Amino acid sequence: MATSSGEHSAVTNFRKYLRIKSIQPNVDYDGCLSFLKNQATEIGLDYEVFEVLPKKPIVVLTWKGQNPSLSSILLSSHMDVVPVFPDKWKFEPFSAEKTENGDIYARGSQDMKCVGIQYLEAIRRLKAEGKSCLRNIYLSFSSDEEIGSGPWIEFLKRKEFSQMNVGFALDEGIANPGDEFRIFYAERQVWWVRVTCSGQPGHGSQILKNTAGMKLRNVINSFLDFRTKEENRLNSDEKLTLGDVTTVNLTMLEGGIQYNVVPDKLSVGFDIRIPPTADLKAFESTIKTWCQEAGEEVTYEFVQKHEGQDITSTDKNDPWWSAFSSTMEALGQKIVKEIFPAGTDSKHTRKCGIPAIGFSPMNKTPILLHDHNEYLNEKIFLKGIDVYYALIPALANVAQ
Repeated sequence: MATSSGEHSAVTNFRKYLRIKSIQPNVDYDGCLSFLKNQATEIGLDYEVFEVLPKKPIVVLTWKGQNPSLSSILLSSHMDVVPVFPDKWKFEPFSAEKTENGDIYARGSQDMKCVGIQYLEAIRRLKAEGKSCLRNIYLSFSSDEEIGSGPWIEFLKRKEFSQMNVGFALDEGIANPGDEFRIFYAERQVWWVRVTCSGQPGHGSQILKNTAGMKLRNVINSFLDFRTKEENRLNSDEKLTLGDVTTVNLTMLEGGIQYNVVPDKLSVGFDIRIPPTADLKAFESTIKTWCQEAGEEVTYEFVQKHEGQDITSTDKNDPWWSAFSSTMEALGQKIVKEIFPAGTDSKHTRKCGIPAIGFSPMNKTPILLHDHNEYLNEKIFLKGIDVYYALIPALANVAQ
């Protein structure tokens, strides 16, 4: 359907959503809620807001099924987006500017306002055609996913979520420059580790023993040597993807008071992502050993530590995977199964025992989430609606 401007109405809707400045840390959740309430009214979906944490809403839209006693389908997305560096963008990051070839530039165009709108537009079309499904379908729009998913974690603990009786969930994935759609059945665990080194302070002109800086160098060498080993392992085996290896990146350095004063304490922070196939206890033991080898008074602590190693079945006999994969095959779409290299709300959903697939229908698209000049082409966006138009009822009509 085209608007008066000649643009497809779904694209117009997408651009409206992109223009809402739901940017961390000052997220316009009120703007999002108003937009989503209007969408629910237009489409004919029930609308609820759960403020599980102060000013951190979870929006849930409901399309009721013919047999609500069956477990439901959850279509997850999040409203917030990461910060921008406006001077690095071709266009204003929240203008949703569309170029002549249909590229729509905006923060959130890939991560992940596209998916939220694609859910809505697919259901709009299904309902307009008078179709219905066996199972209840819930569309969730969560807050603060980009800074740790606190509200979603809390919502999963509430009776309101339990009463939704979710049997299967879809959440975000990532773009792929190739022809295939990337399908994620598990995620790496996120460990943020801070290592603190204490040592002999003194004047900057001296050669002191046992300094925090020397210990810090030992710590950094151990972590980054391991990083290199994992990088080499990834590059030497074409069967491996980024999600199959452990990544380590130095992201924080803290300490020091003055150039001519040797500090008594220095800290370093690492972002570590660990595949679900790894032995978490053994890896933490390795971290402990690295700290011990660096010298006395070297300690570590976790700023964030996820330990769920839940994997969603992609066995051909699994009813959910069978419905998903057979639908993609019927559409003539190539898929490739992977472990997600970063993190999404789905890891928390899986931890509740709910199978979840990460999937954003963006093939033939450069990976630009969190990058400057994030964009999505309108043809790819519209194709994604066609995919969900087929996929949502296929899942919601699984008989078991």
